[in-house]
Amino acid sequence: MSEILANDPKLVRSSAVVGAATMLSRVLGLLRDVVLANLVGANGNADAFFVAFKIPNFLRRLFAEGAFAQAFVPVLADTRDKGGREAVRELVDRVAGMLGGTLLILTLIVVMASPVVAILFAPGFLRDPEKLALTGDLIKLTFPYLLLISLTGFAGAVLNSYQRFAVPALTPVILNLCLIAAALWGAPQFDEPVVALSLGVLVAGFAQLLFQVPALAGIGLVPRPRWAPAHEGVRRILALMVPALFGVSVSQINLLLDTVLASLLPSGSVSWLYYSDRLTELPLGVFAIAIATVILPTLSSQRARADDAAFANTLAWAMRSVLLVAVPATLALLVLAEPLLATLFQYGAFSADDRAMAAASLRAYTLGLGAFMLVKVLAPGFYAREDMRTPVRIGIIAMVCNMLLSVAFVFPLMAIFSMGHVGLALATSLSAWLNAGLLYRGLRRDSALPGPSVPSKWLLQIGLASAAMTLMLWWRLPDQADWTTWVWWERATQLGMLCLTGFTIFAASLWLTGARPADLRR
Repeated sequence: MSEILANDPKLVRSSAVVGAATMLSRVLGLLRDVVLANLVGANGNADAFFVAFKIPNFLRRLFAEGAFAQAFVPVLADTRDKGGREAVRELVDRVAGMLGGTLLILTLIVVMASPVVAILFAPGFLRDPEKLALTGDLIKLTFPYLLLISLTGFAGAVLNSYQRFAVPALTPVILNLCLIAAALWGAPQFDEPVVALSLGVLVAGFAQLLFQVPALAGIGLVPRPRWAPAHEGVRRILALMVPALFGVSVSQINLLLDTVLASLLPSGSVSWLYYSDRLTELPLGVFAIAIATVILPTLSSQRARADDAAFANTLAWAMRSVLLVAVPATLALLVLAEPLLATLFQYGAFSADDRAMAAASLRAYTLGLGAFMLVKVLAPGFYAREDMRTPVRIGIIAMVCNMLLSVAFVFPLMAIFSMGHVGLALATSLSAWLNAGLLYRGLRRDSALPGPSVPSKWLLQIGLASAAMTLMLWWRLPDQADWTTWVWWERATQLGMLCLTGFTIFAASLWLTGARPADLRR
């Protein structure tokens, strides 16, 4: 039984469905960022919008994609196995009421205290009162997005638990479409374009929540919110969720700390980090989050049945899968950082200096890409077993490490190269590797991954194929000066040819070393 579950092709198919939907969202996200870079570039007002948007977006990842989902899904799986349909409906109603009510109160407080919140998350803006005031005004428009998207994430967790992955995976597309529309058609109607973008965020929150309703109705679980803090299931979720805020979202907390410190650096630093982080998140979101989304319900069910062999094999499969993407993606981004930024963003308000600065932080973030991806698939191994203490302890260690490294790197890099923001990205990457390594060691120590989880042959095959791809990209890469003289379609054609060539070399090299598609199904 355990062998069948571990080799279940549904994991591959479900990951492909989520990955395809997420790919669509990320491609539209890149188009969105292209439009934003052309509209607002990396100036002070752009910094204000990115801070105002990042605050609820950061908390969204904790609730919608992080701690809440990791705490809620195992409890829901256990309730389904032991209590039946009515128990699930009761749990869904109570959790919806508690989550919605709590976040509504938080939203009202933050909106009323938006100037204070702006100072808290961007203290460096105190040097520019106009930028600080604009940030506070934008927070009033963007922060309600947290309430709406967290309820959307709750609905998505319910759907994922019933193997309905497509609708939750497609939902982020709506945000990108709303922001593109706000930039193209809304911005001309406002004296300050970033106000239109903030309104676009708010509209997207309502649209994403409403998009879940038909799918919930299809499984008969449209919530009827009830405020029930004493409910046993709610209390279990809260007990699991509070520590999980650290354990599953350390990388996001580190990125938020980067924003706080970047506000102290020269104008544009927040924007440079935003654009480079967005490109790093393309492989992270398409593959790692897709796999993590799919394996959590499976791990929870395997744990409920005490099927330890299947549990370990599922985690091992997830690690092999993300490494297959992380290694070549890391090397490709290191080589193609500036061509990629020039092709996507260097138009309109986004200057050559912005490209160079964003490329430097992109390379620093890229060094941690493998760690970011591994954290996403290793953390569910703890949460499926309702073990919150271990990732919390590890998360705190990684966060302290990130803070110390940020201080150690920022000031020397700022003084010598005027690139303090690169120090922030580098510190985040190194602390992510510490986080991933400690999570992996914790799972091995607890015998969740008996034996070698990732065969050395598999790592050697990926390494050789990635090296061949990197050499080919380096050899065929045009001079950087050429990219700035080409029009957009010439840049896109050249970049597309490089990517196609790199993928072909990587796939062919894997095949020559003996790797086969069936290896991912084992």
